[in-house]
Amino acid sequence: MDRHAAHNRPLVLVVMGVSGSGKTTVGKLLAERLGWHYQEGDALHPPENVAKMTAGTPLSDDDRAPWLCRIADRIDAWRSAGEAGVVTCSALKRAYRDIIIGERPDVRLVHLRGARELIGRRMAARKGHFMPTALLDNQFATLQEPTPDERAITVDVGGTPAEIVDEILRRLPPELELAPA
Repeated sequence: MDRHAAHNRPLVLVVMGVSGSGKTTVGKLLAERLGWHYQEGDALHPPENVAKMTAGTPLSDDDRAPWLCRIADRIDAWRSAGEAGVVTCSALKRAYRDIIIGERPDVRLVHLRGARELIGRRMAARKGHFMPTALLDNQFATLQEPTPDERAITVDVGGTPAEIVDEILRRLPPELELAPA
């Protein structure tokens, strides 16, 4: 595909990172600032997955497969409608990112990266989330950092959500068409 042809359509950003990295907060704020659609990836988990995680059981790749397909379907629906959006997804492994981003040149990855200690403190402080802090070590062990060919925008999560969003917006390639949803 022509490099410029990919930019004639609205963009979809996938905000990834381990649990507690701020995907929901940053993703919502990013979508609001851009005037784009927003989809919380965790809302697309089948109930069985939520039950497993709530019980402290890590998900297997087989558990994740239907969830990743639902996220890919949401992305493709926006793309088909010519709409821009932000979706959150832990997307810890390259194989998962290949499902939700794959050969979609108009979908970009935003990796929220932070120290285990900082993210652990944030997870311990949050209320009402199904993911227990006990699974954080599993998340870090599973995480495969994006490689250069994935064109990820990697942002440190040490700042405030507004600072993180500002950094993401600064780092979006200028040639990308940032059309409203």
